[in-house]
Amino acid sequence: MWYLNKMLFSSSLALGTVVAVSSYSWMGMWVGLEINLLSFIPLISTSKNMYSAESALKYFISQVLASTVLLLSIVVLSSKVTTFHEGNIQPSLMFNTSLLLKMGSAPLHFWFPEVMEGLSWLNSVILLTWQKLAPMILLSYSSKTLTLLVVAIISCMFVSGILGQNHLSLRKIMAYSSINHIGWMIAATLFFETIWMIYFLIYSIITLNIILVFKKLNLFFLKQLMLSMNTEPLLKLFFILNFLSLGGLPPFLGFFPKWLTIQIMVNESFITLAVIMIIATLATLYFYMRITFSTLVLSMNSLLIMKTSTPYKFFIMATNLVTLASLILSTLIFNLL
Repeated sequence: MWYLNKMLFSSSLALGTVVAVSSYSWMGMWVGLEINLLSFIPLISTSKNMYSAESALKYFISQVLASTVLLLSIVVLSSKVTTFHEGNIQPSLMFNTSLLLKMGSAPLHFWFPEVMEGLSWLNSVILLTWQKLAPMILLSYSSKTLTLLVVAIISCMFVSGILGQNHLSLRKIMAYSSINHIGWMIAATLFFETIWMIYFLIYSIITLNIILVFKKLNLFFLKQLMLSMNTEPLLKLFFILNFLSLGGLPPFLGFFPKWLTIQIMVNESFITLAVIMIIATLATLYFYMRITFSTLVLSMNSLLIMKTSTPYKFFIMATNLVTLASLILSTLIFNLL
């Protein structure tokens, strides 16, 4: 019975995103976002995880707040009210702020790491990837408030780099990593939507590969990561390379969308913002490399509680190998085109 409920809510989750993205009116878009929200709450509320109810409540309160601001901005945009237009508060500013809150962008990220901490890895994948799809696309549809989005981009860079340093929880590390990538995706949305689509697709694939390893080995903290990878040298190597790809190091696929984003920003004369983003991302890359080097160098003598089966381990290695080799393939394709 639970699997039927899960299938139902998963289908309505996808349906809500499709309705929000393909709607012709702002009200239809809001209805799609609400369907998506009300479908995700039952998915994360499980009896197996004692923190899931807390995460569900935090997620619900933050999303309701964002939906309220979004609905108010839609009402103002649709009516003849001129008070908002004459003052400093603009409806488009309210609209974009609500979308930033919905996707968990800094400086409105207060709920994102806390909700992530109480989720299972499967629900974490949905929150890190699919739940960002509708707000990002709607942000690209709306009129751009450049000052707000630039503040959000710089905030994402510095918040993820500074606050991600002191955490031992892998779920919070993935949350702050996602905040950093949100900043890059917003920057890509400002200039060229195709680059944002490429960025989102590559980020989703790399995140899925990493979380597959976390889920199979039942890892939630850095100590468990070092312990579980001790007797799996080949899996450790592919995982480390894939983790560095998430950080955006040049030999790997994760560098490709950042490369495209930097290039379009330089072409549009946003060189200062591009330099700030690159420098601030180095702090995020620092704790990526700290995790990977610790996993590579440190060894523990304790026994594993769970080992990966050979077919599943082959699947993880194959998907990671594909993503690691894809930068070479994509570069060759672009050269041929």
